[in-house]
Amino acid sequence: MSSDTIGIGVIGYGYWGPNLVRNFAAHPTARLIGVCDFDSEKLAASKRLYPGVITTSCCDELLKNPAVDAVAIATPVHTHYELALSALKAGKHVLVEKPLAQSSDMARHLIDEADRRGLILSVDHTFVYTPAVRKIRELMVKKELGSVYYYDGTRASLGLFQSDVNVIWDLAVHDISIIHYIFDEQPVAVSATGSCHVVGSPENMAHITLFFDSACVAHISVNWLSPIKVRQTFIGGSKKMIVYDDLEPTEKIKVYDKGITVDGSSDKAHQFRIGYRAGDMWAPHVSPREALQVEVDHFIECVRSGTQPISNGMSGLRVIEVLEAASRSIAEHGKPVLLKRQQRRVPERATATV
Repeated sequence: MSSDTIGIGVIGYGYWGPNLVRNFAAHPTARLIGVCDFDSEKLAASKRLYPGVITTSCCDELLKNPAVDAVAIATPVHTHYELALSALKAGKHVLVEKPLAQSSDMARHLIDEADRRGLILSVDHTFVYTPAVRKIRELMVKKELGSVYYYDGTRASLGLFQSDVNVIWDLAVHDISIIHYIFDEQPVAVSATGSCHVVGSPENMAHITLFFDSACVAHISVNWLSPIKVRQTFIGGSKKMIVYDDLEPTEKIKVYDKGITVDGSSDKAHQFRIGYRAGDMWAPHVSPREALQVEVDHFIECVRSGTQPISNGMSGLRVIEVLEAASRSIAEHGKPVLLKRQQRRVPERATATV
């Protein structure tokens, strides 16, 4: 690895790949070495934009190239495991588009392989790198909301229908990664229902409930059949509440000094008096910096320093375990599925901050 630049190869130049290529190409301490895709037209398009970059339809050409220090994988989900494993075995650091793999067993194998070889394995949970979500986490760490009562997220749009994953593996993965990042406790059980309206395709809409040891509850609604695009989240606490709208151009986060007050003792519930508190609303400043730019910068720094990324392999594994539990719950018509209480592995290298 050059002391000056990190050589990058990108596998997949479809929907998300061009965004990765653009950010790596613009990074001051990265050098975009090559782009791989099976589609010759897509390769030609990347060649026009980045004429000095190698284009190939053979992944091995990038993996065997000694100038490539790290590989970013932006391909269909069913290819993530084999490509990431091949890259790790070739001695490359890896950034994989979400979700990390199709199963928790595959994810564990990738984590073990990366640990054994001393390589960075990062998952492209882009939303944990958005300035808005980082601001929400900051507010929650400072206990600005008080005790957190609920998380209510909606992600809806018309498409993109996918053949190898259902709507929860495509859209709910974002909210699950956000919840893991901003909450100080992990979910203990999952209940989910889903519907399929296109014969032969996976579920295109679903509703997920995450349960915690505390009274907090998280609801996630995802939908590929919405007439409008919605990316909205409500987080309610005992002191304040947050409305987060990712489609809002400027004031993405609004903090409301609103809530309820309860008078009366817990043993006399019929005598409770519910009062309502209505205070000010304020919109904290949120940096306009692109989340993927933050993530790419973080990934490169982790490759340089050997520190674990925020969205490391273990982070990807925890998300997949929730997705698997939600999928089992859908198959059982909403029956709650307990999550394994695994001990969080402490990596030899410290986890980096952004």
